[in-house]
Amino acid sequence: MMPLPKPLQEIFHPPPTPGVLGVFQYLDATLDAIKKLRAAGHTDFTVYSPIPRHEIEDVLGQPVSPVRMFTLIGGIAGCAVGAWLTLWMSYDWPIVLGGKPVGSVPPYVVIMFEMTILFGALSTILGILFNAAFAARRLGTIQYDARFTNDRFGIFVPAEGAKSAPVEKVLRDAGAEEVRRG
Repeated sequence: MMPLPKPLQEIFHPPPTPGVLGVFQYLDATLDAIKKLRAAGHTDFTVYSPIPRHEIEDVLGQPVSPVRMFTLIGGIAGCAVGAWLTLWMSYDWPIVLGGKPVGSVPPYVVIMFEMTILFGALSTILGILFNAAFAARRLGTIQYDARFTNDRFGIFVPAEGAKSAPVEKVLRDAGAEEVRRG
């Protein structure tokens, strides 16, 4: 198989991000390490967990994704378009039966609901793409350990050279059973 040209290799196989990886056995030690890293001024790190833990989410204190606003705005717009579309069609092609109003809302609720779902889903996809395109994330592969899917917690902190020694000390002091540079 022919190798990829150099520019494409950098896109599809970015170089590894240098940093420090700490492996923790207990959740409390992991939470302590996160608090100590924050106190030391480190804000950009990746936390691995074998299962979702709300304690980690609470300590990280990350902001809520703005994608949900795209979904809300898309859903409201979809409901409005569904109402407008059905009412416009009713008045453009009126069928008067038994004295009922031409623009009766109950039959149109299904169309309004479906348009809400359609517009909400499409705007969610656009919101994800928009936020991914403008995200200020680093490119590169980060360290990982297969034990993070079984029973261990992990924290990867991007750091190079002299900055990695204090990070190692913080992770060891917090109770990491293994700390390695990469």
